[in-house]
Amino acid sequence: MAISQHPEHFHDLPVFDLVPALQEGAELPEPAAVAWKIGLEYDSAETFRQRWEEFLDRVDTTLVRALVIGAWWQDEQKPAAETVELITANAGRLPALRALFLGEVTYEECEISWIQQSDVTPLLTAFPALEELVVRGAGGDWDGNGGLRLDPVRHPALRSLRLESGGLPAEVVRAVGACDLPALEQLELWLGVDQYGGDSTVADLEPILAGLRLPALRRLGLLDSLAQDEIAAAVAQAPVVARLEHLGLSMGLLTDAGAGALLEGQPLTHLKSLDLHHHYLSDGMQQRLTTALAGVDVDLSEAGKPDERWRYVAVAE
Repeated sequence: MAISQHPEHFHDLPVFDLVPALQEGAELPEPAAVAWKIGLEYDSAETFRQRWEEFLDRVDTTLVRALVIGAWWQDEQKPAAETVELITANAGRLPALRALFLGEVTYEECEISWIQQSDVTPLLTAFPALEELVVRGAGGDWDGNGGLRLDPVRHPALRSLRLESGGLPAEVVRAVGACDLPALEQLELWLGVDQYGGDSTVADLEPILAGLRLPALRRLGLLDSLAQDEIAAAVAQAPVVARLEHLGLSMGLLTDAGAGALLEGQPLTHLKSLDLHHHYLSDGMQQRLTTALAGVDVDLSEAGKPDERWRYVAVAE
């Protein structure tokens, strides 16, 4: 599954791409009415810093509620550290910011595994009122760069955290589990494959599955993993599941073994939805799931063949 489309909405606001509007001389919307997108096209003549300064000059940023950051590089990849620094250095000019998407890039612009992130901890510390954070890409030691980093923090306001990656480093997974996020309602991790830095294990997920630092969690997605069966088995016994409304175990190598563990574990009938799309379940197991969870919206789309020799996660490179 390559990410091929830009989102039309973010944080319940329509996404407005600032740069084309400035180039065309179009009228700008009210600052609080849209999610402002800022980024570079391939081989752009401008730098991200120049475009960021245009944004600060042309928009009343004290009213901006959501930011979408596209490509921050021109014709050659570079880590996001300078971009993160630009955003956090201007935190005082963005007092109303509640949502941030860092790395909103499609595969035609850059494969997800090549998006070079950096330490995103400053985004949480600089914006204590932030409610939603999405980070796409990781990079990392597999390609000789520093890659995505996160230090354990306490953040009282964050309600939604999504880390999209073809390979999420184990230290980032552990950091998420060590964060104190009392307001977090939704957590989604794209774990990916070790070829692209996704070296986490089920043990790294244990603090998340225990849920002690996530008292408000209602939606959990542990996705895109080679070890989806082992994750499903751990989830089947996890304390956090009893309070969830939505559970996602999609995009990975889920087989009958993992689905069977789910059915044999704690009850899941309290869920509103269970997302298992992109799986390798037999027809019989799919029927068992839909029968046992008749009141749950179970997504079993994108079924692979259970005996398929070459199995793959939905998002890697």
